[in-house]
Amino acid sequence: MKAITSTQMRELDRIASAEFDIPGFELMRRAGQGIASTAEYLAEKARGGDTFFQLIAGRGNNGGDAFAAALFLHEDKYEVEVLLAGSASDVKGDALRHLSKMRAAGIPLIELPTKESWDDTLRDAGAGEIIIDGILGIGIKGPPRGPIAGAIHYINTIAEDNLIVSIDVPSGLDADTGEVPGEAVIADITATIGMPKIGLLTQNAIPYVGSLDVIGIGVPHELTSAYESSLHLISGWDVRRTIPKRARAAHKGNFGHVLIIGGAIGYAGAPAMSAQAALHSGVGLVTVLVPNSIYPIVAGSALELMTYPGECTETGSLSTKAWTLLEPRLPEFKAIVVGPGMTRHPDTADWVRNLLLKGNQPILLDADALNVLEGQVELLANSRCPVVITPHPGELARLLGCTVEEIQKNRSAAAIEAAKLTKAVVVLKGAGTLVAQDGSPLHVNMTGNPGMATGGTGDVLAGLIGGLLAQGLKPFDAACSGVFLHGRSGDSAMWRHSQATLTATDVINELSTTFREVTIR
Repeated sequence: MKAITSTQMRELDRIASAEFDIPGFELMRRAGQGIASTAEYLAEKARGGDTFFQLIAGRGNNGGDAFAAALFLHEDKYEVEVLLAGSASDVKGDALRHLSKMRAAGIPLIELPTKESWDDTLRDAGAGEIIIDGILGIGIKGPPRGPIAGAIHYINTIAEDNLIVSIDVPSGLDADTGEVPGEAVIADITATIGMPKIGLLTQNAIPYVGSLDVIGIGVPHELTSAYESSLHLISGWDVRRTIPKRARAAHKGNFGHVLIIGGAIGYAGAPAMSAQAALHSGVGLVTVLVPNSIYPIVAGSALELMTYPGECTETGSLSTKAWTLLEPRLPEFKAIVVGPGMTRHPDTADWVRNLLLKGNQPILLDADALNVLEGQVELLANSRCPVVITPHPGELARLLGCTVEEIQKNRSAAAIEAAKLTKAVVVLKGAGTLVAQDGSPLHVNMTGNPGMATGGTGDVLAGLIGGLLAQGLKPFDAACSGVFLHGRSGDSAMWRHSQATLTATDVINELSTTFREVTIR
């Protein structure tokens, strides 16, 4: 989904109203309905549905969206309260109409027109609620002042005990640059309206945005398709279009066969988790090749796996002696994942070279399969098969011969350069995972959370993308869909449990639910 500027979004709203007869009041109503839906989803996931919503509204259109959302939440039988950063007499236009409807429904409105009034309210703030930030929208520049600054500080202070949803952009964040000239709301979820704003996808914005949902408001496709953008958000709508519909008479052979190669003594879990994630990707068959030192562990991790032992090196990793057994079988597999838990033994490098030079199916390189290619981008560029690589910043730094600091200073530039040099699809993992392909717009994933910074989640991602590749998805589409589904599953697991206790297995266990939320069947 294309990311656009705040000016472009305002122009879309104007044209939708003037030329397609969609009044601003109706666009605001649709925005409120979508915001309420996102908030209710969060309430169900994180609070079991029993939630008090406190909406913090500004005097402009962002506040109007909040007023509309409050009415929908009220109609759905939630307890709702609205705090206004200003006076009701200052609200105008469509926002005033929604405010009037909200008040007529009996929803409490508390006017807080000074910074001091917000400081006083802070002393009585509750806990266990969901706070909806509708203070500032996309048209505001410069640092917040007065009651606006007080409201933002109020939200950030009570965020320790409450969940935060921001409408369109976190208040105080520049929608075009992602910069924060003063204090800005730190959200758990940002429900952006219409289309993603380009500033929300920048490195500067990552600490404030949280997960990013897009609220559709019915802007005609012929309007949005006219815009070009070098930066795209990976959305659930995009993923839905890439997952193939299953024919009624289909059999397992129609959905591909993925091979996962990896593991060593002490690292049995890596290929096992990759394989379990692949099983949940929709792929027809999953085969795992591991050293015989860990074969019983991996074979017992899931009954659906076809697991084969290979000869070991002296350190317990997979020896290239097993290559002679695998090579005749290569045509059986529609995709190959290599690297999880494989160690940096010289034989691992031989495995990677053999697959790149002799395979003809898509190959995903992860973890140690990348580590053994330090400084050898030309081997990837000269591969005879399509390649996806899934490095974290340290692995990409080793591959490109630079420092982690250089990667992190400009992640977007690093991912684009890596895709150009390697001719591979590059998945640069981290907060705001990037998917780059030479000649294509950079895609940003905004699902996922800090709880996923734990051992094994990268192995899960590798197996999930591998399974999608085996089903025939184009490498770029498989990478984009995989990172979205992976992050969304991590979010779902986090809301059910917590960030602190999240494990890679929790992510695997949520994949089925995530697929059901994103796909039709």
